[in-house]
Amino acid sequence: MRRSEEMDLARRALRGRDLVVFSNDWDGDPLSKVHIMRILSRDNRVLWVNSIGNRAPKANAHDVKRIWSKLASFTAGIREVEPNLFVLAPLAIPFYGSELVRAANRELLRAQVLRAMRTLHFKRPISWSFLPASAPASGRLGEEFVVYHCVDEFSAFSDTNGKHIAELEEQLLKRADLCITSADRLRDNKVRVNPNTVLVRHGVDFNHFVKACEPSTPIPEDIANLPKPIFGFFGLVADWVDLEAIAATARAHPEGSVVVIGKVAPDVDPAVLKAERNIHLLGRKPYAALPGYCKAFDVALMPFKVNELTLNANPLKVREYLAAGVPVVSSDIPEVRKVGLCKLARDTEDFVRKVNECLAEGAGPSRERAERIRHESWEAKVEEIRGFVGEAMVKAGRGL
Repeated sequence: MRRSEEMDLARRALRGRDLVVFSNDWDGDPLSKVHIMRILSRDNRVLWVNSIGNRAPKANAHDVKRIWSKLASFTAGIREVEPNLFVLAPLAIPFYGSELVRAANRELLRAQVLRAMRTLHFKRPISWSFLPASAPASGRLGEEFVVYHCVDEFSAFSDTNGKHIAELEEQLLKRADLCITSADRLRDNKVRVNPNTVLVRHGVDFNHFVKACEPSTPIPEDIANLPKPIFGFFGLVADWVDLEAIAATARAHPEGSVVVIGKVAPDVDPAVLKAERNIHLLGRKPYAALPGYCKAFDVALMPFKVNELTLNANPLKVREYLAAGVPVVSSDIPEVRKVGLCKLARDTEDFVRKVNECLAEGAGPSRERAERIRHESWEAKVEEIRGFVGEAMVKAGRGL
């Protein structure tokens, strides 16, 4: 296909359509899915279906609270959270260990989504799944086209039934007209099941994070007066985060501060962080406030344990740190290596060494550093997606 034809497909695809999107809960942190669908909702109507979960809940306060939250969201019905973007919080039987309960949830999910589609008068829908858990419904909603958008190796998450998730994903891959992946390793893996698999790496909300380089951006009070240098991390503190690398950075710089912004997952023990007096756990912060925190960072940290999950990951925070103009030290994982703008560490000792190199070379936000990532905007990535969807629909004989 000639380049001019590809551009024409990109211009016409995914405009004036109804999209049914299966993803994480809308009210969570704005992940790649949120950025993509916000842009697509400018030209399409989007029914965002909150996650029914990839794992069975546990008998702890966190999961009980989440169940009650989902029940409250369900009673609210369909919410229009932004123009053209509607959120459905489906109800599911939470204790789904048996096949009987799983079967009931499959039909319950499909029935609720179909009802919401009728309420919104959806026609010629495209289903767009970011989660294997949607497999029971995707392709069974009268869709004209099915997309599986894979951004993680879901079967590798420690808190899931990996075998069951892998089976659901295989169903989804076989049913999808197009599979979009965010990392090379994901593409190489998924193309074995679905030959119509493509790669579109993550973008970045450049105009938001570059505010860290602007003099007018205020630094939040809880970080403004901490001793410098400040080494910062934001994101979920999950079991794939290398806490020892963060602690080692703090020990190497007792004169400075390490700031951890984000929720600590319920299965993570943060004792190694709390043991260091200069590590500050500030909790989750609003997305709007992140550029102000980045403005205070001298060096941004991206310490991941290297395992099957992270080898397939494309960490969004790396591009966000870079768009804020902050130097980045990261664990050596493939997708960060491909970005090419970070210092990569092989182990804990090397991580601290790379942090010291950043300090010596000029720390803190730099507009020049930020400009190197400008071209990777979410708008550019969505145009890539439009082109792939348009081409796949034409090949499949579907109308745009």
